[in-house]
Amino acid sequence: MLDRIDLFRIFTRVVETASFTRAADTLKMPRSTVSTAVQDLEARLGTRLLARTTRSVTPTPDGMAFYDHCKRLVADVEEAEALFRHDRGNPRGVLRVDMPGRIGRLLVAPALPAFLDRYPEIGIELGVTDRAINLIEDGIDCVLRVGPLSDSGLIARRMGELAIINVASPAYLARHGVPRAPADLPGHEAVRYASPSTDRVEAWEWMEGDRTRTMDLPGRVSVNSAEALVACCLAGLGLIQVPAYDVRHHIRAGELVEVMPRYRAEPMPMALLYPHRKHLSRRLQVFADWLAGVMAQATG
Repeated sequence: MLDRIDLFRIFTRVVETASFTRAADTLKMPRSTVSTAVQDLEARLGTRLLARTTRSVTPTPDGMAFYDHCKRLVADVEEAEALFRHDRGNPRGVLRVDMPGRIGRLLVAPALPAFLDRYPEIGIELGVTDRAINLIEDGIDCVLRVGPLSDSGLIARRMGELAIINVASPAYLARHGVPRAPADLPGHEAVRYASPSTDRVEAWEWMEGDRTRTMDLPGRVSVNSAEALVACCLAGLGLIQVPAYDVRHHIRAGELVEVMPRYRAEPMPMALLYPHRKHLSRRLQVFADWLAGVMAQATG
């Protein structure tokens, strides 16, 4: 007989894999057991949780609402059990993480093998996106955010700062000259970056003492992703302001050149956000500690 938490675990796995067969495989149990467990839950609740076809299994509106509650309940039970285990040095389970695309691809993904070797019982579901994520609605355990934080009610752990530098391609500088100070910027063009969440085009910024100065630079190309921003700069389409880590290898290769190093924008803070819990899961604790080290090494 399965207890109620086991039923919840099975149901959440069916929703996440969209398949009774795949859920059974990952849980290492017969498919008939998985199917019976879902039928038992539906009978207990008096509602249909899953819409079944020959090709897919999707949650009904009631099923999606129940799934959100199940995930929280299962996580709470696992964390409560972890408090009394003797294997606290061996955290386990799946951690769902989201972070900006360039950081995920350039900094975190290459370092992940070392983390997984150290913690063989942890699995990582790594989402890389520049759009806003709702942790609760999207079922994410933690997100890495860059820039000022809004009052979201989430717990924030500082992960250091990203130095922002001004760069251009050698071809652009050969055509337009090398700006030495903000007074040289009129007559130059920028690749304009529009925030994917607000569509607002960001102004050119630099610090003078403790004050932030801004200027609107013209540009014939606008982009809404960091990937496109760097690509357009490499193509000689204008000046950009970008995190130093993001173009370090291009500078070393001579593909980009830093300009106006004395007139950089203010560094951007980074923070790992996660829902408030009295007892954090061990897997989230060790991941946060590891990520802090990765970011310190990559941006130092």
